[in-house]
Amino acid sequence: MSMLTPPGMGGKYRITGSKYPRMRRNRGRRRIVLAAVASVVAAGLIGWGTLQLIDVFTGGDKATAASGRGDCATKSSPSAKASKAKALPEPGQVTVNVYNATPRGGLAKNVAAELKKRGFTVGKVDNAPKAYDKKVKGTGLLLGSKTATDTALPVLGTQLAGTESRTDARKGGEVDLILGTKFKDLAKKEDADKALAVLAEPKPTPSDARGHKDC
Repeated sequence: MSMLTPPGMGGKYRITGSKYPRMRRNRGRRRIVLAAVASVVAAGLIGWGTLQLIDVFTGGDKATAASGRGDCATKSSPSAKASKAKALPEPGQVTVNVYNATPRGGLAKNVAAELKKRGFTVGKVDNAPKAYDKKVKGTGLLLGSKTATDTALPVLGTQLAGTESRTDARKGGEVDLILGTKFKDLAKKEDADKALAVLAEPKPTPSDARGHKDC
């Protein structure tokens, strides 16, 4: 009888030999650990996929802002600003008809001579038509075609403060300066030149006003 055989036991229950029976590991705990790891991996993949979908539908704004490329895409370059500026005519390209709507004699002639000195092209010089004679209450009235609204009329307006601008059905490029009852004199040449320089500068766009940093 072997020493491993309990007392009173023998026959088919007798254990012989020098080897112990092999014990199997507990597979239940191993399965629980593997299931937990798989759940964590699956949750991570789902979260990553959700972020990718959000990025696709929002156009990647967050990534763009984080990398600083947003400012580069929206900021206007100096050359772009210059191209947006409206090309204004030079004083010599503006033909001005000067009309006197006041009781003072010789006023239109004097104003026309001064405008000519400042580089403007002078057309007709006369008393105002009946429709405007003694009826212009301000310093002056500027008349021109619709195309002159943002070209010749504002350039002429720099020479005289307090004027009113209107458009009519004329087809030509000439503009009229009708002197009103409150007219005293043209603006000083230095002030008129400064006004012309400001008028020629391009106005900043809303995106430029936000002050984006250089790329």
